[in-house]
Amino acid sequence: MHCWKTINVKKEYGLNRLFTFAVMAGMGVFTTFYIFLNFFYTAPLSDRYFLYFILAILAVYPLHKVLHFLPLIGSRKCLKFILRKQLGMLPGISLHVKEPVAKTRFLLALMTPFVLINFLIILLSVLYPAYIHYFAILLAYHCSLCLTDLIYIRHLLRTPKHALIEETESGFEILVPQSMA
Repeated sequence: MHCWKTINVKKEYGLNRLFTFAVMAGMGVFTTFYIFLNFFYTAPLSDRYFLYFILAILAVYPLHKVLHFLPLIGSRKCLKFILRKQLGMLPGISLHVKEPVAKTRFLLALMTPFVLINFLIILLSVLYPAYIHYFAILLAYHCSLCLTDLIYIRHLLRTPKHALIEETESGFEILVPQSMA
């Protein structure tokens, strides 16, 4: 095996640019989703369950991280959870893979939170149209969280089919057998 390419989105784009892209993506998703739903649902909006909305906002990030773990359950011996403080007080959760993982499994791990959480939010917004403003905010927030995952997915889709992905301190390394070089 040899390293075909190393991907480090944070180094490639910079944290400030990623944050700006995430905020812009979130605002775009909120605007589009909210306007789209307002075409179909004209019932008055309600703010009855604001506390549940705050709890949902707080639960999205940890749920997102746990859902990254699900497709990698068979590889749990090579997984490492890291909890650390970000910005001085906010908890940050990292999931590191210590051994190479097949590209398809790694792509599935990246896509799982995006697909499942967004599907759930969209479904709930259809079932409970009086709270579409809450669901639009939740969807925008979650799509902002998924931005780096989507960038990694875009990079990984251009890699060789049978590649293995290994996480190192310099980013994600795409490993390919010598014969594919």
